Amino acid sequence: MAWVLLIIGGLGEVGFTTCLRFVDGFRNIGWTAGFLASVTLSMGALEWAARTIPMGTAYAVWGGIGALGTVLVGALCFGEPLGAARMALIAGLIACVAGLRLAG
Repeated sequence: MAWVLLIIGGLGEVGFTTCLRFVDGFRNIGWTAGFLASVTLSMGALEWAARTIPMGTAYAVWGGIGALGTVLVGALCFGEPLGAARMALIAGLIACVAGLRLAG
């Protein structure tokens, strides 16, 4: 269950980083509410997961999921570049997150 919560937390991180693109100095109420809801979900899930999973591992996996998801949202939704070097680094990130899961 802790790993499921950690994945949910990582996806929440993708939500709050995506919302940050549109909050406009926290003046855009709808996107600000989305940001606050996402960050609450994300941090809450990380905290619950870290009760079982070692904190360093939980944080690294949470951050990796968030980073990967945010890069994919940027590329798929906002036309951000996804060159060969960037894709190789993302593959390395996935391998590190998987390694932490298998080692933990």
